[in-house]
Amino acid sequence: MASWEDVRRIVASLPETTERGSYDGLPAWRVRDKPFVWERPLRRADLAALGDDAPDGPILGARVPDLGAKEALLADAPDVYFTTPHFDGYPAVLVRLDRIALPELTELVVEAWYDRAPKRLAAAHRAQGTE
Repeated sequence: MASWEDVRRIVASLPETTERGSYDGLPAWRVRDKPFVWERPLRRADLAALGDDAPDGPILGARVPDLGAKEALLADAPDVYFTTPHFDGYPAVLVRLDRIALPELTELVVEAWYDRAPKRLAAAHRAQGTE
């Protein structure tokens, strides 16, 4: 089971990241002002859309490279990853933080960072072999 402390630790290992509250004041992590992971509690419309399937634990939003990657995550681990109509057509997934293993969380956060980081910064980080 992962925690917000785990998210913060993983993010802190990535260059040029900052934690800044999102528009609703919840934690969001950015690389050069581009959000890549964020706390995303369910809103009223989300709860209505999900019905009885709505999770009640902590939820992390994470950017993914494209809609194909999103669909793959949703299909491979529906007990961990989900989405809502708000994210239709947007390359991001929602994650049940209390159901994701730490190695998988690390991979997800790092890949989200790579997706949003400037190309030179991402290349320099890869060159260091710190993936």
